Amino acid sequence: MTSTMRAARMHHVGEPMKIERIPVPVPGPGDVRVAVHAVNIVPNLANILSNWTTWFPLNPLPPLPSVFGLDPAGVVEEVGDGVEGVEVGDRVYVNPGRTCGACRACRNGRIVHCASYAFAGYFGFSATSVRLLDRYQGGLAEKMIAPASALVHLPDSLPFEAAARFGYLGTMYSALRKAAAGPGRSVLVNGITGTLGIGAALLAPALGITTLYGTGRDRELLAEIDKLAPGRLRLHSLHDGPVDEWIAAETGGAGVDAYIDALGPGAPHETLQQGVRALARGGIAVNVGAVAGEVPLDLHRMMDMDQTVRGSVWFTPGEGQDMADMAEAGSLDLSPLRHHVFPLEEVNTAINNVGSRHGGFSNFIISPASGR
Repeated sequence: MTSTMRAARMHHVGEPMKIERIPVPVPGPGDVRVAVHAVNIVPNLANILSNWTTWFPLNPLPPLPSVFGLDPAGVVEEVGDGVEGVEVGDRVYVNPGRTCGACRACRNGRIVHCASYAFAGYFGFSATSVRLLDRYQGGLAEKMIAPASALVHLPDSLPFEAAARFGYLGTMYSALRKAAAGPGRSVLVNGITGTLGIGAALLAPALGITTLYGTGRDRELLAEIDKLAPGRLRLHSLHDGPVDEWIAAETGGAGVDAYIDALGPGAPHETLQQGVRALARGGIAVNVGAVAGEVPLDLHRMMDMDQTVRGSVWFTPGEGQDMADMAEAGSLDLSPLRHHVFPLEEVNTAINNVGSRHGGFSNFIISPASGR
């Protein structure tokens, strides 16, 4: 076996990645090694690489130089000691969430609440995340190691390129589950045309969502979204008036049962506030888009209406397996995604081109295997 492999590594914050040969990682107890076939370039990666240490200095990047790459999919090629239920040749998506396994949250099964929770190949959520970030690097390399517990087993019918989109898709799936989205529940998604928001339209048939309301600015993109779940969607351009007024007209003033905000850090606070005001009695608002800054909310009204506002971070490997099973059953159709595949050597080009994506339909992928 070749003792080195190609990898894209960042040496200094804000600098382009360099293609280098580094040692092939060896899986420890409980780990596996995966030959990486596809890695999703998430829209926020450029900000992580250039601005993260300034914007969020308490949330560390991996120790540099490091291999980034948040959403890898590939084939298991080696299994470490003590691993059960995983075999060489398995097709897998690698959930990047890493945990210590020993804190109270981990011992209670609340893995995303781990005190050292980290996104391998991206960033950590506390100072104690650094050890995990150093041990488990990202997917922008020919091979990577990961805990066996992080794997999602993929059906043969699901291309690696589509599976590498599980990160943002799973973020939306977890938010919809927290909002109890399903038959008889009305759901509003702000930013439904984006990389996060489109997941709601793709997941709606699988979850049995009766009515899904969605907002966006681009009317042409909204028209394309409308075709993803015929008969289930009610869509609105933000150019056509406030969200809460539109929902009031659509629901006879009752409001929606659940609101998912998928707008990013640069979005205006007013749109999120309108979404919260669009909630029915007992409604729940879930933020996954990371609207930045402090947002004023009418807490007295929310108290009277018995409403909830909460955040939702990422998703568990179990939720990822749900999505793989939906894809295998045919209830989750990822064929509308448009894959733009680049070899590892063009990683910097891919990162810079993400800004030209066609809303949430575009799926920018690095294929480390293509240069072998």
